[in-house]
Order: sequence, then C-alpha cells, then structure tokens
Amino acid sequence: MVFLGFGFLMVFLQRYGFSSVGFTFLLAAFALQWSTLVQGFLHSFHGGHIHVGVESMINADFCAGALLISFGAVLGKTGPVQLLLMALLEVVLFGINEFVLLDLLGVKDAGGSMTIHTFGAYFRLVLSWVLYRPRLEKSKHRQSSIYHSDLFAMIGTIFLWIFWPSFNSAPTSLGDTQHRTALNTYYSLTASTLSTFALSALVSGDGRLHMAHIQNAALAGGVMVGTAGEMMLTPFGALAAGFLAGTVSTLGYKFFTPSLESKFKVQDTCGVHNLHGMPGVLGALLGVLVTVLATHEAYGDGLEDVFPLIAEGQRSTTSQAVHQLFGLFVTLAFAFVGGSLVGLLLKLPILDSPPDSQCYEDQIYWEVPGEHEDETQRPLNMEEPDTQA
Repeated sequence: MVFLGFGFLMVFLQRYGFSSVGFTFLLAAFALQWSTLVQGFLHSFHGGHIHVGVESMINADFCAGALLISFGAVLGKTGPVQLLLMALLEVVLFGINEFVLLDLLGVKDAGGSMTIHTFGAYFRLVLSWVLYRPRLEKSKHRQSSIYHSDLFAMIGTIFLWIFWPSFNSAPTSLGDTQHRTALNTYYSLTASTLSTFALSALVSGDGRLHMAHIQNAALAGGVMVGTAGEMMLTPFGALAAGFLAGTVSTLGYKFFTPSLESKFKVQDTCGVHNLHGMPGVLGALLGVLVTVLATHEAYGDGLEDVFPLIAEGQRSTTSQAVHQLFGLFVTLAFAFVGGSLVGLLLKLPILDSPPDSQCYEDQIYWEVPGEHEDETQRPLNMEEPDTQA
C-alpha cells in the first residue's frame, strides 16, 4: 500500500510520474526508519534499548502512510530537500500525537481515522496554505492528466482497495476483533465504490464517469471505518458509513476542491481533503457514536479487546466517547499548529523549491528519456499537434 498504492495513485499528473513514484519511494524508506526510532522512544524504550518487532514495523508503516497523505497535497510544488525536511518534522509530530491519543487519553483508533488520515490531511492542508503560490497558473497546463497517466493511477487505487481491510485490521487483537475489522472495512469499501460511481455520473452533467472520482472517492470507505472498524459497527452500519464517505468525497472533488484555492488559498494537488480529511473526521465522529452504544451484552468477552478501560470499570461508555471526541480535537490542533510551523520553515529561500513556471515537471530533478531530442519528439510532450494550422 505504501510503496505501490500511494506511489501509483499520484502518477495522474502527465509530466510528474517519475517524481510521484520516486519521491514516494524516498519518503517512505526514510519515514520507516525515522518513525521506528521516534515511536520506539515513545512506546517501546526499555532498559536503554528500543524493542522492535512486527508491531513496530506496522506502526512505522502507518506513519509513512500519514506522511504520503501529506505529500499528496503539495505534489509537484516542492523539491526533495523540502520533502525530506517535512518528513523529518512530521514524523515527530505524528509520533507525539499518536502517543497522546493512544497512551495518555486511551483513545481507540486502530485504522487511524484520526492519527493517520485526519492528521495527515489537515497537516498538509495548512502547510499548503502557508506555501501558497499566487502565480502557480504558470504551471497550470501541467496539472491535468492524460489517458495513460490516469490508467497507471488506477493501479494504485486497486492496490489500496484490496489491501485496506488488512491495513485497518493489522493492529487489532487476533480473533473476532481482527476479523470484524476486516469485514467492516470490506463492506464499507464496496459501498463507497458504488456511491462514487453513481454520484460521479450524476454530477457530471452528461452522465459520464470522472476518473479522478473513481481513483480517490472509491477508497473513502476504508478511511471512514478506521476508528470504528473494530467496534460493533455491524455490516449494515459499515455499508451506510461507506455510502456516506463515497458521497461526501465525490461531492468534495466536484464542488469543494475548486473553492479551496479560490477562496481559502489552499492548493490541494491530490484532493487529500476529500479522500482523507473529511472522511477521517466523519470516521472519528462515527467512532464516538459507536462507543456510546457499546454494551457488555453486545461484545461479551471481546469487550476487553476493544475497550479495555470500560471492561475494567475505569470508564463508562459515555466517558470513553468523550475521550474519543477530545482525541479528534487534539489531532486537529497538532495538525494545524504543526503544519503552520513546518510551512514557515519550508519557505526558507535556501531550500530547493521549484520556480512557479516549472512545477509539476519531472525534468527539474530527473533525467527523462528524450529530454534532449527535438521538442516534437519528447515522450513527455503530450500536447496534440495543431492539425488546423
């Protein structure tokens, strides 16, 4: 999911495929190492050593996922030095936010609706706002996709879709809880896919599907059940959640994304607010609702796996739900404050930022085959010839 799913999902830009896949490769490899240290000091530092294992590897993958969500909002507008500095700082903020929510507040968020998706999306949206480029229209012609770039992006979508149930269920308790998480994610993804196809054709005006909707909004169901997936959401609840997530995400791509830049000065290249931001917040609120409805009768002996503090009598369901809601506000606070501070650092002139006229272009950082040939022969020049000249 991290290397192939996120990497190929972002190759829709017609002249930024090398950078989308390559910088994903770079950032993920860096984040996996750095987050192992950061999370190790916070969660598994004993006797002067950081204890590593499968769980620490999974947690590092989750951190890399949050980082790549953030990468999507500034795709094409930042250089590799800026991206590595962003990764260095965001991994630390991610680890602290996760520690506060999971260890100090006792929040349940196995699939990361709050810690991964909400944090990653709003951290990057604030960062994108700070790094706003008023003259980016000079590179506007490169922001569009072409036939084969959209086709490659669908490879990333399918990979993410297939593995999302295991992504959400990986950190949960073995047995019924893990099976329930996988099933809830599966049902939610199917519902979000159907609602995305239906709504995409409905809002297009001519009844045709929009590939950007299918590539992204179809995945929103996996985001929304990240928090509540291990809870007694029921198959019907998972289907309803997925349908809502797909609907909100598709409408966001159609109507909200254009206003983000024009009204709020936020240039969100991949639309992470629609796929991760809004579904992540809705997923956190869904977790609050399902927590309030939790009973010993419904969970039986499995209550200790999902809500250990409730099972031990230290909290009521209402108290746990309040902590869940407070965890959402803490995550948003970390994202907004952290994104602002990191954005100010990335604006330093000494960092490698591409000029406005050369954004979304591989040739700035990569050796591209055919770049020294005649303009009409370059593989990356996808403009149609003027047949009427």
